[in-house]
Amino acid sequence: MKAKIQEKFEALFGEEGILYASAGRINLIGEHTDYNGGYVFPGAINFGIMAAIKPNGTNTVKLFALDMDEYVEFEVGSEELPSKHWPKYIFGVCHEILKRGGKVEGFNAVFAGDVPHGAGLSSSAALESTFAYALNDLFNNNSIEKYELAKIGQSTEHNYCGVKCGIMDQFASLFGKEGSLIRLNCKTGEYKYFPFHPKGYKLVLIDTCVKHLLADSAYNKRRESCERAAAAIRKNHPEVDFLSDAKRLWLDEVRGEITEEDFIRAEYVIGEVQRVLDVCDALERDDYETVGEMMYQTHFGLSHLYEVSCEELDFLNKLARKCEVTGSRVMGGGFGGCTINLVKEDLYDHFVETAVEKFTEKFGHAPKIYDVVISDGARKL
Repeated sequence: MKAKIQEKFEALFGEEGILYASAGRINLIGEHTDYNGGYVFPGAINFGIMAAIKPNGTNTVKLFALDMDEYVEFEVGSEELPSKHWPKYIFGVCHEILKRGGKVEGFNAVFAGDVPHGAGLSSSAALESTFAYALNDLFNNNSIEKYELAKIGQSTEHNYCGVKCGIMDQFASLFGKEGSLIRLNCKTGEYKYFPFHPKGYKLVLIDTCVKHLLADSAYNKRRESCERAAAAIRKNHPEVDFLSDAKRLWLDEVRGEITEEDFIRAEYVIGEVQRVLDVCDALERDDYETVGEMMYQTHFGLSHLYEVSCEELDFLNKLARKCEVTGSRVMGGGFGGCTINLVKEDLYDHFVETAVEKFTEKFGHAPKIYDVVISDGARKL
């Protein structure tokens, strides 16, 4: 990829660019906890975005997307959004840096990526993080802190791309560290690295290649359920800013005041916040069996309490149990996408072969398989 990017950069601009990269991400555990002020537990992975970038001495940004074979220009500070979707991410990053008093001038860039599209591995966050990191290095002498760069990526999604995402994806893409997962408190911004070196195990994603259409409206309904449950608890316990602040006992106190649906949504979230902490404790003991069991518990909660799974994901999760996979769960918002699986190396081949065979037999198309390794986040190459 590096050679192809530089070759195209030289062909377009007559010189070599400066190389930057950032990563996609997985989330081992901690799903639907971000907007509830809880913990998430992501890591950067060995799929990402790479770009050759160089200031061009003008006020014009000149971009070439190698994977799409498309060229776009826009003026720094222009209020006119690009008509194509992909340049909006870079346009937004430039604008958000300027809004914070940072400096951006015209530059040339060629970029490409290998993050699988539609698999829930945050290719957009990788793109935002690559350019935010690069422009901070090139024009601001790295004076903008990395957490603010993550907020720049998040604001880009909100203000230019129409996605009201949390901070996790951009955070993981920027702060990722090889061999470590990151426990992020989405309420306070505090984070801590935990070693992830599962000797004798592999992490594999199995992509159902489906996305059911009710995902967006269902997401909003679940968020509203959590907010109603938190509001009910807050009447008795004013210190509860988010549902993640609540104890399970406090939820039981208001069971008669909220709907059963709101209750079981909140029950899942409160349990999931605790599971993230339990997984962190287990990793410090190199106890990957406990990590795996927590993953299965999360899938059960997402399927039966939060109700964001689907037939394809539940099928893969049950198959993982039958194949004695250590841990398996739906990863991401749900209603399609991937399962993330922690598999012993000596069971890996059998599990993957069985999953492909049985899934294809039942659903009429093969799933995609992605082996992931926990890797570094945004960096200059």
